[in-house]
Order: sequence, then C-alpha cells, then structure tokens
Amino acid sequence: MNHYFTAARVLRKILVFKPAIMFFFLLFLCSGNSLLRAQEPGSLSIRALQGTEGESSVMTTAGLAEEKDIIRHAKEKPADQNKDKVPAEPDIKAAPPDASDEYGDVTSEDLDIAPKTGKSSDEYGDVTSEDVTGAEEMEQAYDPIRPFNTAMYHFNDKVYFWAWKPVSTGYKYVVPEALRGIVANFYENVKAPVRIINNLLQGDVKNAGTEFASLLINSTIGVGGLRNCAEECFGIQRNYADFGQTLGKWGFGYGFYVVLPFLGPSNVRDGIGLLFDWPMRPTSYLGIEFFNEYNVGLFIHERVNDTSFHLGEYEALKDASVDPYLAMRDFYLQYRNSLIRKP
Repeated sequence: MNHYFTAARVLRKILVFKPAIMFFFLLFLCSGNSLLRAQEPGSLSIRALQGTEGESSVMTTAGLAEEKDIIRHAKEKPADQNKDKVPAEPDIKAAPPDASDEYGDVTSEDLDIAPKTGKSSDEYGDVTSEDVTGAEEMEQAYDPIRPFNTAMYHFNDKVYFWAWKPVSTGYKYVVPEALRGIVANFYENVKAPVRIINNLLQGDVKNAGTEFASLLINSTIGVGGLRNCAEECFGIQRNYADFGQTLGKWGFGYGFYVVLPFLGPSNVRDGIGLLFDWPMRPTSYLGIEFFNEYNVGLFIHERVNDTSFHLGEYEALKDASVDPYLAMRDFYLQYRNSLIRKP
C-alpha cells in the first residue's frame, strides 16, 4: 500500500511541475538570441549602447562620415569662392581641437579614428572601445516588458512595507539574534544539495567537494546544521551556486529582465533555474504537492528570518536612487553577472 501511495505522490509532483517547466521553456525559446547564446567577446550590440529609455545617442559610422564631409567642404569652400585670392589654408591640426556641439568630445582630429576609438557623447560619459572590451561580459539591461515589471515592482514595494517589513521587524524584536543565526544556518545547510549539484554541473569538482564536506561536518558536529561548524571550526567557506548561474556559465544569456510577484527581481534564465533548484531542496518533499503549505511556509519563514538581518538596506537603496526601479534592476543584473563571471 505504501508503494502505491509513494508512486501517486511522485506522479502528482510531476503533473504539477510539468506545466511550470513548459511555461518557462516557452519563454526560454521566445526570448531571442540573447538567451540562446552568450554575447560574443568584443561585440557591441545596439542594446549595449541604449539609455534607460531605449534611445541611443552614440555616433554611428554614417554620422561620422557625414560630419567629416561637412568639415572637408567647409575647408575647401573659401578657395572656390575667392579664386583670385589665395588665403592661407587653415591648419586644423595646429589649432586646439574644438568639440562638436552635437556629439560632445568628438573633434575634427577624432573623426578619422572615431569608428575605431569609440569616442562617446557626453550622455554616456567616457565610454571607449577599451571600456567596452573590458566589460564585454557585462549583462545589459534588456527590459521589453517594463510596464509589467514596473507594476510588479510597485506591488512588491507595497508588500515589503505592509507585510515583510512589519513581520520581520516584529520577528527580530521577539527572536534573539543568536537564535535567528541558528535558523539561518539550518536553512543554508538544507540548501547544500543545490550548491553541490550545481557546482558539479559547472565542472567545479573542488567546490562541490568542499560543499559536500561542509554538509557532512555541519550535519554531524554542527548538530543537524544548526551551527556552521565547517566555517567556524575548519575555515571552510560556502561556494554559492544555483541552476541559473549554471546556465549562465554554460553560455546562455539571461533572456530578459522580469520582476516576479512576491519574489522580486529575476529573469527568464533565473526563473528556470528556480524551478530546477526547488526539487533539490529536501524541504520541497514535505507533503504531496510540489508546492504546498509546508514547504511554502518554510520558504516564507526563511525569507522573514533573512530579512530580519537586512532591515533598512532596501530603504537605503531607494533613498540613494533617482529611480529605484532602475537601481534595483541594474543592481540585480550586475550581481548575477558577477556570480557567473566568478572563476
């Protein structure tokens, strides 16, 4: 009888899991070349030079050529109109370089080499080809569903101030910091299989072995993970890894930016990663359904416990930002990109 119950339980999990996987898989296919392959080193896309509103003011090659012709005609015009008089030809190179009013720091001397050096306009600062090459792996903000994301950002903002923050503040007041630290250690130990498997998928056997050793130490000497004895006693550091990061290291782009309700900033790649990482958490097998009141309740408690250590950080980010939505988006993409580029 137990065998039938177990089989039914697994089948039910698969049936619930399959629609979610299909949904993100369709997004995966529809998200364009940026998701199907990583950006080629040294390549510069139009999206990489766009501003926050999607408009680019970077000088194109055609624009440079046109301005070059204008300067050349202006240079030849005095000789055509005054053939009897032979004025001294102005020495453009000897004069101090005059900045173009339209394009900022692009001068007549720069026109012949501007397509190579990539002189920038004032709007984008001192962005040169060297800067682009040095940041060739930087994930650019591709936000095609910005109206939806903006609405979800404001929704999550209200949820934070009306729910997460009050609950986390009360939780912090009632539960001592030492006990909250024990709870955090337990949840991190439970998520060890996620880090072990993804480190293996990334080909990092050393980090996977370190995570496995940390799991054994914390689960035994650390009394079921309540104490991070691997770090405190042996100096073993955790090596963070998830499936979204694994896809990035495999060469998949992030698709596009998306803000998930309640969960916050994400993207198509990390959304797929979240679904694959969830079954690796032992707590996900509490109950029959893939998502149920037990594992979701533990996930919420983990978030509340974690938020209790970081109260005020979100408010500081908002206060320091002209546009909190853009600040949150750029911070998230840069953070995720740093994890992918980490050796």
